[in-house]
Amino acid sequence: MPQRYLVPDELAANGLEFIPDGLVAAIGPERTVRFMNSRAEQITGLRAADVVGRDVVEALPLQDLGGDSWWELTDPWHALSTVSGHRERLLVLPSGRELLVTARYNRRGRGTDVVSVVMGIRDAEGRRRAEKESAALLTSVAHELRSPLTGVKGFSSTLLRNWERFTDEQKRLMLETIEADADRVTRLITELLDTSRIGTGRLTVHAVPVPVRARLDGQVERRVAAGAEREQFDVEVEDGVDVVWADPDRLEQVLTNLVDNALRHGRGRVHIAVERSRWAGPSAVDVVVTDDGDGIAPQHRELVFSRFWQAGAKHGTGLGLYLVRGLVEAHGGEVVVEEGPTGGARLRATFPDLE
Repeated sequence: MPQRYLVPDELAANGLEFIPDGLVAAIGPERTVRFMNSRAEQITGLRAADVVGRDVVEALPLQDLGGDSWWELTDPWHALSTVSGHRERLLVLPSGRELLVTARYNRRGRGTDVVSVVMGIRDAEGRRRAEKESAALLTSVAHELRSPLTGVKGFSSTLLRNWERFTDEQKRLMLETIEADADRVTRLITELLDTSRIGTGRLTVHAVPVPVRARLDGQVERRVAAGAEREQFDVEVEDGVDVVWADPDRLEQVLTNLVDNALRHGRGRVHIAVERSRWAGPSAVDVVVTDDGDGIAPQHRELVFSRFWQAGAKHGTGLGLYLVRGLVEAHGGEVVVEEGPTGGARLRATFPDLE
């Protein structure tokens, strides 16, 4: 049985006026546009009233990125009889609008002439945005990896070539620096993997009761070992709150990113607290990190959890708080931004009791 193709009136009658992609149909060798849905109008910036009834080549003068006419390159009505259309391509209108266009060439039978061309049109902005995000990620990763890898390479080369010239104390210092830089690289790779898992919904956690005081003290000790002053940090654990039900490694990531964020955007003092949640029930626990910076404007308090969000000075990959939210939500909790008592930012991560 020969395949039956819908004509424009039937296209509209079958509800294709309301599909999320743009749709344009041109009929016969005269190439007359007979159908254009509302979504196609939005994507192209053209009115159906100005397109329908006209030669599609004139009404939609599509070009490739080299400026050549797509219609001259493809010439659907005179294409080989084996050609049934083309896959999605990035094309441009004279207005500069970029479109993702897919075409189907309809024939009444094998080897017969093309009787209609139906084009599916999508806005290319989403793809461009994704490409920009990927480029931004690659740039950030390259920048973040360069510094620790340079340190590892420099110190290891120096030790190999001049081992006998250094004292044991100097060797230890260099090896500790190499270890710290290697840990930084490992952490960045872990963050990138977790970013991918969060985006695809494949992040898993294995919650156990984690002694919380030791985790907070460990955060401070690592900062002090890296050169920070102990007086910069205030640590407070509410009486009776001994553990947080969380994946130990994921909790460490959350704490590290929250403290790093506070140090990056504050003026030096960081308050780290663990307390019973006032919002999620008596069995839930809040991890609260407060800085003494300028705070986060209300209109930005959701944006800070977006991928690549960076405010003020550009430091890091812009993934820290995105990861914090994804990791906390994987535990069944939530994280919010509040205003601290001195006007700085207070980030509150709530972990439910999973016992």
